[in-house]
Amino acid sequence: MIELFPIADVATLNLSELFGRRAPVHVDLGCGDGSFLSALASEQPNTNFLGIERLLRRVRSSDKKASDLPNIRIIRAETLYVLQRLLAPESVEAFYLLFPDPWPKRRHHRRRIITAGFLDCVWTRLTNYGSLFVATDHGDYFAAVRQLLAKTPKFALAKSDWKLPATTFEQKFVAAGIAIQKANENKAKVMSAAAQRIIDSMTLKSKTGGYVNIQTNS
Repeated sequence: MIELFPIADVATLNLSELFGRRAPVHVDLGCGDGSFLSALASEQPNTNFLGIERLLRRVRSSDKKASDLPNIRIIRAETLYVLQRLLAPESVEAFYLLFPDPWPKRRHHRRRIITAGFLDCVWTRLTNYGSLFVATDHGDYFAAVRQLLAKTPKFALAKSDWKLPATTFEQKFVAAGIAIQKANENKAKVMSAAAQRIIDSMTLKSKTGGYVNIQTNS
């Protein structure tokens, strides 16, 4: 277990040094008791898995489950702190945010972790075409998340099926007959304003009054 606190001069994590090898990195944002993280790491030994958790008892549980898995590291810290301060741009292949607190009361909605700023931060840290997996049992929260995703061009609905181990929460909810809402989003390439101006300038008006559109492949 690595225990980190919000200190201004903490450097960005060197993930290759942290794991002792170079490999794709997946991050579980709020890894809970570690059941999902350990199951996924067992299935994918060639991938490095980083679990982020704030609560000490959950960190200890995750750490215990990961004791025989060399491709897992657990960090005790706030999720947003790790996202904003410790992960380098384009360093993560996939993020998992499974069953975050839905803060169902309207006056508490501002505490929800998924915001436009959160999505921007995740997009920046993802590698090209990296993935964001989100799951919740709360229908209103999921609808709000879908609205946020619909407003940004930075993510696109993934075509692949959801093939992930069930978390402890998911198992309980399914056993109770509660519907689970899931979203699998891929990082999309977003054209910068400068690049868009260049493309616009390449749309040439012909002598006949029509337009010749020059397309580029990203």
